[in-house]
Amino acid sequence: MNRRQFVASAVSASAAIAYWGKTSQAAGVAEKYASLDSSKYLGKVVTEARIHDKVVFTEGPAADGAGNLYLTNVPAEKILKWDPKAKKLSVFREKSNQANGLWFEPNGNLLACEGGAGRVTRTDMKSGKITVLADGYNGPIGKPNDLTQDDEGRIYFTSRFGNETPRSGNVDSIYRIDPDGSVHRVIQDPQCKKPNGIVISPDNKTLYLIEAHPLANRPRNIQAFDLKSDGFVTNQRTLINYYPGRSGDGMCIDSEGNLYVAAGLHKTRKTSETLDTRPGIHVVSPKGELLAFAETPEDTITNCTFGGPDLKTLYVTCGTYLLSIRTTIAGKSCYKPAI
Repeated sequence: MNRRQFVASAVSASAAIAYWGKTSQAAGVAEKYASLDSSKYLGKVVTEARIHDKVVFTEGPAADGAGNLYLTNVPAEKILKWDPKAKKLSVFREKSNQANGLWFEPNGNLLACEGGAGRVTRTDMKSGKITVLADGYNGPIGKPNDLTQDDEGRIYFTSRFGNETPRSGNVDSIYRIDPDGSVHRVIQDPQCKKPNGIVISPDNKTLYLIEAHPLANRPRNIQAFDLKSDGFVTNQRTLINYYPGRSGDGMCIDSEGNLYVAAGLHKTRKTSETLDTRPGIHVVSPKGELLAFAETPEDTITNCTFGGPDLKTLYVTCGTYLLSIRTTIAGKSCYKPAI
């Protein structure tokens, strides 16, 4: 065996070890459901509303300062508003460019990942004016999917293409929009593949990212990174792995740093994803421990956020449903913006 063959053999062996290690870890997650005492973290699943339209795929829940819940119906290109006091669902915006993830800034303005237009926007909730914050990075970007914000006001958003990495131009990435309007790439494929949900820890020191790739032998996990003071990241590691089941989609985080992850399937779909990941909300500790689980009624569960006066109402988008779950721990304080 020459040197080149030896190196190739070593790389293949390392890849096999990494893959089977992930598979084993996922099996461990699947085995933990029966031993969970989920009542320590989660109450009952409540149906708040059901969305009726020609086509429905709910996503991107975000609560405003007055307690109203906004969510997206991606294929219908609508942003919806749920008034929990009046128990009323209305249309906030039409022609939303397939808006997906939403986020309220501390001042009450609404950020949106407009996947159909390949851009991130800000809506002034007082005037209704929409401003484009990012629509490219040295060329067109993929579909913005989800976003969050750090204590410095910097916006981080995930951007993804199809199942295969583009041969040229931009690739799957996390970008950052600074308060001065400049856009920076934080990480990119192959460091991240099919980036989806993204959140930042309460102490502003850790950035969490969901990788959700439907193809076989691709990542389906949550990655953790140390978030540096300059807005870039280091020390990438796998927090929890859902392979071979369906990975997380969106997530939010509580005041103690636990993640609430929307993951799993009731039935298989035309992918390699199995039913090892049960469908519902998974509470995951900062150490990667599965702490609690609440099953949701319909495919496909997509995302969640904290709301309510005490930030102990977890709103969940799931197929045609908007659900809520009471939690014992309040959400991170940023989930309650100004009115």
